[in-house]
Amino acid sequence: MSPRAPRRRPVAATGLLAALALAAGLSAAPPAAADPAPAADTWSEVGSDRADPLTESQGLASVEVPANSANRYTGIGTIPFDVRTRGWNHVGDPDASYDGHYIEPYQRDDGDTKMYRVQDPSGDWAEYVHRLGPDEVLNNSWVAISPDGRWMLSGEWGTMDRFLVFPTPGVHPDTSPSEDLPQVATVHLDRPVRDVQGCDFRDATTLLCSSDDPEGSLFGTTKPLLQVDLAAALDGGDVDGNVTALRQLPLRSACSGAYEAQGVDYDRRTGTLRVIVMSPGACVVVDSMTYRLTRD
Repeated sequence: MSPRAPRRRPVAATGLLAALALAAGLSAAPPAAADPAPAADTWSEVGSDRADPLTESQGLASVEVPANSANRYTGIGTIPFDVRTRGWNHVGDPDASYDGHYIEPYQRDDGDTKMYRVQDPSGDWAEYVHRLGPDEVLNNSWVAISPDGRWMLSGEWGTMDRFLVFPTPGVHPDTSPSEDLPQVATVHLDRPVRDVQGCDFRDATTLLCSSDDPEGSLFGTTKPLLQVDLAAALDGGDVDGNVTALRQLPLRSACSGAYEAQGVDYDRRTGTLRVIVMSPGACVVVDSMTYRLTRD
């Protein structure tokens, strides 16, 4: 796979809000090629909040440290001016480690690097740049930090059969803002995923991911909520991942047209999953939502 230019996703063209379609098992999904997928959880909607199209349109993260920290969001309006002027003009779905490090993924329109912007619990920021590998895509859609804090997953846009594994910048002792952040391993997925916009760890071996898939050919539904069961907890080496579609994300709006699923966050303190869905057309401004879901 050769690097390709990132798909730009301007806020004015994104879509939100949603018609809730419970599909606990998604019986229409094609069977796995090998053994049956492990039993997957079902998730039901328990609430929602309006998502601001400028500052909450890309991703979100719950922050545990310092205590009583507010939820964090990313959007075109959250990119600092000095970061944007240096070419980093797209921010993806962030995540926070359990000790309070907060990480935002950035991409640019050209070149051979990605950037991870890290805020430590004291409030100081640092930037960690990663130089692309031979077949790595320029897109930098999301990050997810392992529960032990040592490893960070990062995702690419398009149809992919892998997630990339890095030492967590600012947390892992082998990282430094002055050095290239290396990819150290790969999560090999047992089936392709398309346009994943965000993932978060539910536990050490379970990921929950939002897919903006507009086609529905991979799992029998568009915009699916995915579960990825890892064969083992991340330890810096390659690991296999089994992918299951849990349900379609909520798609409700006063406008018709194309929605855009965005980032996700799992808050282990409450067991709440949140996912951003941007509404079609002009309704992106008025009824885009962050949905709250919980396990049945």
